[in-house]
Amino acid sequence: MKSIEEIREFFARDKYATDAGAYIEEVDDCYAKCSMKLDERHKNAVGGVMGGVHFTLADFTFAVATNWQKVGSVSLNSTITYLSPVKGDELIAEAFCVKEGRNTNCYRIDIHDNLMNYVATVNITGYRKA
Repeated sequence: MKSIEEIREFFARDKYATDAGAYIEEVDDCYAKCSMKLDERHKNAVGGVMGGVHFTLADFTFAVATNWQKVGSVSLNSTITYLSPVKGDELIAEAFCVKEGRNTNCYRIDIHDNLMNYVATVNITGYRKA
């Protein structure tokens, strides 16, 4: 089994997400928990957190959950529902496997802030190409 340090080192190559601050907290079979500390670069013109920040963290968390053991899963389709504004200074995303098939998978990624406000949910259907 890979150590969390080895997993973080591998996913450090995901520059867009990691440069934005995405950080791997935990992994398990078909599961990942990632976080992102928020600062001014994550805000839109009116001071709220950009929607793309939520999506970047969700997509990264999906990638970790589906690829930390065996690389080859890519996203086919994603939908995001924004539920409430972010009030804290950190986002936490957890990817849960809904179905892991032979070639396709389905994950739900729940996102909350560090004050436990549930801010978004993302559903991702993936395809395992390897």
